[in-house]
Amino acid sequence: MKRRDFIQTMSAVAAGGIAIPRSPGAAKKLDRIGLETYAVRHAMAENPERALAAIRAIGYTDVELLWSFNLFDRTPAQVAQTLRNEGLRAPSCHMSPVTIFVGWERSLEKAKILGHQYLIVPDFDDWTKQTLDDWTEWADRFNTAGAVARKAGIWLAFHNESYHQKPIDGQIPYDVFINRLDPSVTRLQLDVGNMLIGGGDPMAYLQKYPDRFWSFHLKDAVADRSHDAGLGKGIFDFKKFLAAVPALDQKPAYVEQEGARDAAGDLADARANFEYLHNLDF
Repeated sequence: MKRRDFIQTMSAVAAGGIAIPRSPGAAKKLDRIGLETYAVRHAMAENPERALAAIRAIGYTDVELLWSFNLFDRTPAQVAQTLRNEGLRAPSCHMSPVTIFVGWERSLEKAKILGHQYLIVPDFDDWTKQTLDDWTEWADRFNTAGAVARKAGIWLAFHNESYHQKPIDGQIPYDVFINRLDPSVTRLQLDVGNMLIGGGDPMAYLQKYPDRFWSFHLKDAVADRSHDAGLGKGIFDFKKFLAAVPALDQKPAYVEQEGARDAAGDLADARANFEYLHNLDF
């Protein structure tokens, strides 16, 4: 590039006109770092507005809300206003699976108020630990509800727990569920820590189903896979994983460390995990 062209390019960048493209092979960073509010549930329970302000001050851009916690006793309109005040986005929430059976269309309107792209069921009840028939029935219910959600411009999605890797009748129930889902109306959120704790391999699932995972929970696990850990303090290779995710910049990724016992611990963990991801090149 000639000196004159370089100066003109840098002037345009400074003015906000263009972005400098990354050269092939250049290291990447996670541009959008989200936080699942379950990770700061103690702080949220004390004061949701103050907690969301603290989350934004740490540097997070996105949060995943908890309808299953009744939005910590705030209305959708109140939460939406707080998000606007703090400059946060809420691309998704976690909700009870019962939501798809009762008042589903009303829930889709609620999702629009909060700016959600995804409504995510985090788990089913204990009966899915018993039989594959329940998993296939849930998948059929998901397909039906997902078709309704797509008409409203929203995706219905599912999040994995550790026990979803435990075989039933010689098959992995999570795989049975995925293969029964209609990808044109449903999507998946991959919790890498839960999969590790359950004995699964997140990289293998990403490679097997490259077009199915559109959101992520970034969670590490200790060496014996008995529980989660702070990011970078466990066994998972986040560099390798994030580099392998196709179209990562379009897919919400949330930190979720679950172990803190009080509000101060919640926010301390959230800060440490943000710093890890913010400084991570991949």
